[in-house]
Amino acid sequence: MDQAQINIRNKRATFDYELIETFTCGIVLTGTEIKSIRLGKASLVDTFCMFENNELWVRNMHITEYFYGSYNNHEARRDRKLLLNRHELKKIARLTKQSGFTIIPTRLFINKKGLAKLNIAIAKGKKEYDKRHSLREKEDKRDMDRMFKQ
Repeated sequence: MDQAQINIRNKRATFDYELIETFTCGIVLTGTEIKSIRLGKASLVDTFCMFENNELWVRNMHITEYFYGSYNNHEARRDRKLLLNRHELKKIARLTKQSGFTIIPTRLFINKKGLAKLNIAIAKGKKEYDKRHSLREKEDKRDMDRMFKQ
């Protein structure tokens, strides 16, 4: 796969959460982890972010062990540090201290320089009726697109 084609998404994020604000951040990775990501062997299912000692960490992100890795291969589900500037970290911390807000990873990709980046979003959980409303809007939009194509 070409580096620019790596685009791993958290599809449940937009269904389960209302995304308020998004940020792009770097990730601290080992050598075998970046190789696995370049092969597209990563997943953002059930992934979340949290603060620990004024640093932002991504938890439960699955990066498959590299096939050609030797004894120094990485753990598949370890905590990984996210790289943001101090101003962004303070803003995210302030927003998440409000009740009901959380930090959700939405997209993992490789930028033009070959670095792994993670899009995170400040999100608020949706209720069941909000999810039904979102599905109805999506179906209506699809129906309208079909009508205009004919």
